[in-house]
Amino acid sequence: MIKIIDLKKSFNSKKVLDGANLEIEKGKITVIIGRSGEGKSVLIKHIIGLLRPDSGEILIDGQDITKMTERDLNEVRRRFGMLFQGAALFDSLTVGENVAFPLREHTEMPEADLKKVVKEKLRLVGLKDVENMMPADLSGGMKKRVGLARAVAMDPEIVLFDEPTTGLDPVMSDNVATLILDTQRNLKTTYIVITHDIPLTYKIADKVAMLHEGKIVEQGDVDYMKGCPNPILRQFLEGRAEGPIKVM
Repeated sequence: MIKIIDLKKSFNSKKVLDGANLEIEKGKITVIIGRSGEGKSVLIKHIIGLLRPDSGEILIDGQDITKMTERDLNEVRRRFGMLFQGAALFDSLTVGENVAFPLREHTEMPEADLKKVVKEKLRLVGLKDVENMMPADLSGGMKKRVGLARAVAMDPEIVLFDEPTTGLDPVMSDNVATLILDTQRNLKTTYIVITHDIPLTYKIADKVAMLHEGKIVEQGDVDYMKGCPNPILRQFLEGRAEGPIKVM
C-alpha cells in the first residue's frame, strides 16, 4: 500500500534519513522501531506529507506524494488517522467533542448521525457513557483510548501511531497493545506504529522494521527479528549498552 524508496532528509547538516527503504502492506500492522532521535517521527511526517524529502519517493497506491501539490496532499491526508504521543486531546472539549472533531471539520454529517458515530467509536475502544467527561478527568490509558477513537472516527484507510505507550506502566501498555490489535482486526485497517517498546512490538506486529542512522537496517516478522543475528538489532532488542550502537 505504501512504498518508501531511498528517502533522504537532512536538517542543516544533520542527516536524519539517509536512504530509507520500506514497504508497508495493506491491512497489516507494521511497527517501526529504533532509538529516540533516530528519525522515526520524521519518517511518519513524510508519509503524511508534512515534510518533503531532499530526495526519494513515497508511493501510496502507486502515486508519489512527494511530487503532489498541497491541495492533492490534503486529499491524501484524509485517508489517514493519527494517534499522537500523549493522545493530544483538546482540553477544552468534552470526550464526545474530541472524537467528533474530525467529522465536524471535514463532513456535513447531521448531528444525530454524528453522535451515533461517536458512541460507536468509543464502544470500539471499550468506553461507554464517557461523552460528557473532560480530558482532565481521564486516566492516561483512557486518554489513549479516546485518542484512538478520534483517529478512526472517519474510517481512515491508514492509522499512524506515534509512541502509543509512552508514559504508561507495563500493565496499561499491554492493555493498549491489546486495544491496537483488537481494533485493527475489527477494522482491517493498515496500522503503522513507531515505538521503542519491545513487548508492544512483539505482541502486535505483522512486520517489524528497525530504523538506525537513517536507514532501515533490518525488517521481517517477529520470529525473524527475534532470531536475526544483526548486532545492531540484537543490542536494541536486548537493551544492552555494549555494542555497535553508541550511547552518547
